[in-house]
Amino acid sequence: MDYQSRRQVQGEATRLAILDAAIRLTRQVGFDKMTIRDICTAAGVTTGAFYHHFSSKEDLVAHAFSSLDGYMEKALASYRSEPAAQQLDRLLRLYARYMEDMGWQTMAFYYIRRLSDPQTNVVSPNRYTLRTMEHCLEDLHREGAIAPSLDPRQTADFFYRHFRGVVIDWVLHRGEYSLWDKLEQDYHLFQHTFRS
Repeated sequence: MDYQSRRQVQGEATRLAILDAAIRLTRQVGFDKMTIRDICTAAGVTTGAFYHHFSSKEDLVAHAFSSLDGYMEKALASYRSEPAAQQLDRLLRLYARYMEDMGWQTMAFYYIRRLSDPQTNVVSPNRYTLRTMEHCLEDLHREGAIAPSLDPRQTADFFYRHFRGVVIDWVLHRGEYSLWDKLEQDYHLFQHTFRS
């Protein structure tokens, strides 16, 4: 591996260490009480390294959430051969785990920031998580497991928006309930409702 490649690998490892430390600290002390110095100490990096990757604590949150698709793609890679219903169930479990690991305070900050940003875009149809959900629903549609009148793309969009709403409700309740339990409950309700 040449020097430039090593630097890129080291840089990515540093960025991930900072993100992981920030997520841990958010759960322990809360977003507002966590300082950049705390994050750097927990990650074992200098403040210069932090500012090389992120312009602020707030910038770090935006990057942390944007890594959802990468997390999902990596976590689901070894389960692509599973039946569609199991893949969809696993996708929702991983989604809930990711949000719970981020913590309700981080998610609250993220959504407040998105709501106050006039440049906020809607969810891209190319997002890995949304596309994977759509592919699972297409397979279920072909298998006759969901009503033939349901369009898999529209159903995936509905699921995505609904489950994002559940995350917001979880934030409003300050993480007082298990996000996965609520998502699972709603998913089972949808399974019965959408069955052909």
